[in-house]
Order: sequence, then structure tokens, then C-alpha cells
Amino acid sequence: MAKLHVGIDVSLNANHVQFMDEAGADLASFEISNDPQGADTLIHRVLETLAAKRMDSVVVGMEATANLGWHLAHYLKQQLAHRASHLDAQIHVLNARRVARFKKGYDNLPKNDRIDAWVIADHLRFGRLPQAMTDTIQYEALQRLTRTRFHLTQTISRDKTFFLNQLFLKFRGLRQDNPFSDTFGATSLAVIQELEPEQIAAMPLEDLVALLVDKSRNRFADPEQTARELQKVARRSFRLDKVMQDPVNLSLSVTLSVIQHMESEVKRLDKAIAKLMRGVPNTLKSVKGIGPVYATGIIAEIGDIKRFRNHNALAKYGGLVWNQYQSGEYEAEETSRMRTGNTYLRYYLIQAADQVRRHDTEYAEFYRKKFDEALKHKHKRALVLTARKLVRLVFALLNTNKLYTPPERRR
Repeated sequence: MAKLHVGIDVSLNANHVQFMDEAGADLASFEISNDPQGADTLIHRVLETLAAKRMDSVVVGMEATANLGWHLAHYLKQQLAHRASHLDAQIHVLNARRVARFKKGYDNLPKNDRIDAWVIADHLRFGRLPQAMTDTIQYEALQRLTRTRFHLTQTISRDKTFFLNQLFLKFRGLRQDNPFSDTFGATSLAVIQELEPEQIAAMPLEDLVALLVDKSRNRFADPEQTARELQKVARRSFRLDKVMQDPVNLSLSVTLSVIQHMESEVKRLDKAIAKLMRGVPNTLKSVKGIGPVYATGIIAEIGDIKRFRNHNALAKYGGLVWNQYQSGEYEAEETSRMRTGNTYLRYYLIQAADQVRRHDTEYAEFYRKKFDEALKHKHKRALVLTARKLVRLVFALLNTNKLYTPPERRR
């Protein structure tokens, strides 16, 4: 079966294309616009070349460059299947790091779009490619939402740290010895926004108690004790210079508004995610510790589980594999994790593993064993190894769509 290899170097406005046969001969090199008209030109030239060279299959590859190649990859898959259903057409989205390492095998290649497309085409010719694109638009839609949610929650976390740094300037005591259980709770935020430390220190105790009862809706078990602790930390706090008070208060107010707005947007995303998840089989939540957030994130990043031959392939995709270091009779006991794979999937698996080991005795015992075996970074290493164990379970549950049976019930 003669193959045409098509390497595409994707950029914002234009894409450079390289055609190559199985022997490595250059068949064509040209540029197309990154729009539907350019994609149609590419499809026409692909079909033309296949007919002229009597080829019956085509392999297309491009790097995963942000979202610049997303439309092109899906358009090619759809249109090639529609216009030439008799052809064996595969679309591969390649890891940019792997392509860069492949390129290092050539001496003194210049860096330009034409050469990059040529390297991608040659990489396709040598094989050992990732799974070809499949029709997973439902999972990709889910992935847009879960990745946006991930981005927002990470931003909220950073903004909260920034807020706490500003809070230290205004009210050192609330940053170090906060009498409230949650700095970002309603009562704590009301105190931060409405009062200065010197006002709290000088306020009659009964007035402060009344304020705390009102802002907390009478939820404090002992509001008088909380008021005393609040006055204590207020008296021990630095007094902020008058010139700094307004700028610091404004900074706190603006940052808090941004945090609260993003938290409301996360709730909007959660509703949309829940709606999409109604049509996706999911038994991951039957594992105690894997809640809806982690389950959805894992499923969105994995997509169709049939893409993976076994749990080893899934672990590699998530970057939960380790290098071997062996020479002669020596083999290292501790090795480093390979710095590849899907960052989002790895995050969700590790966070889920941290929760599962708190509820499941089997995973708790495994975590403790790996913690004791590790020579350094004990928690981190044990947790990542527990996540690797969790991959086996995730693979099995998604393949069988069965509910998880915890160790106690198995016995």
C-alpha cells in the first residue's frame, strides 16, 4: 500500500506543506492560507498527487501548536472521509517536543517553515506515531469547559495569594492569627472591608459582638470569644500609614471583586459541564474520593478509552512513566519521571489519587508502602506512584463501565 506523507507546519496566517513518498523523496512543497480555502487547496492537491502517483493512503501530521491547527485537522478528517471514502486517511497531531527531538537527528538543519514541514513529513514516514485522530468532538467540547475551569481555579488560587499579601499590609493579625476559620468567609471579608485594625481595637466589645453576630447570621458558637480574639490581634498589628490606607483598601477591593466574579463563572461552567456529562457513561464517581470535578477532568482528557491498548498506554499518555537507568550490573533504585504527557490528565489523576488514598484502604496501604520506600521527596513520590496505580482502575472502569467495589466489600 503506497502512502503519501503530508507534513504541515502550522502558523497563525499560513501553513507550509511538504509532500513526501515512502522512500523519502520530495513530491511537493508549498504554502496555503490557514482558512477553509487553503484547506480545500490542500485536499485538492492531495487527491491529485494520490491519483498521479497511484497511491491509496495518506498520512497527515502537524504539531499541536495551541489551537492554530485545530480547525485544519478536523476539516481534513471530515472532508477526506467525505470526498474520498475509499482512501485510508489518517490525521496525526504530534507532540512538538518529539518532533524537535526527531529533528536533532539531522545535522545542521536550518530553522524555517519549509524545513519544519519536511521534518514532520519525514517523521511520519518513520512511523511510531501517536493514535490517529478519531471522532471525539463530544469529548473535545467537554475538554474546552474543563480546561477553562482549570485555568480559572488556578487564577483564583494565585489571586487569593495576592489578596493575602495585601491583607498583611492592612491587618497583619488577620494574616497570621485569624480568629475566623476562613479568611474568605463572609464575616472575615466584612471585617476586612469595613474596618481598620485601630477601629476594632477601640470598639466597645458589645458593639463588635453585635457586628459579628449580624455579619455571620448568628453562626458563631461563642461570638464574644471571637470578638475578644479579634481585638487581641488588632492591638498587636502594625498601623498602616494614612497615605497607604486608601491604595491598599482599593487593591483589596478590586482583587476580591475579581475573585468573586471568577468564582461565579466557575459555577456557570459547572452547570454546562454537568449538562454535557449526562450523555457520557461514567462510573469513576463510584470510587470514593473521585468527585465530579476530577471524574469529569479525567474523562475529558482521555476521551474515548478505546484509543488506548492498555493501562500502560494510558499511563504514558498521562506522563506517569519512569525512565530506566541501568548499565552492566548496576540499576538505579530511584529514577525520574519522564517529563512528557498530558499535563491536565496528570494533574487530575494525582489530585484524585490524593483523595482516594484517604478513603480506600487498598490505596492507603500502597501509599504508605511507597512513602516508606522513597529515599527523598517521600510524599510527592508516593502520591505520583499511587496515581499510576489509579490509572489501572480508571482504565478498567471506563472500559467496562462497571461500578467500583471497595476492598471491604470484596472481602
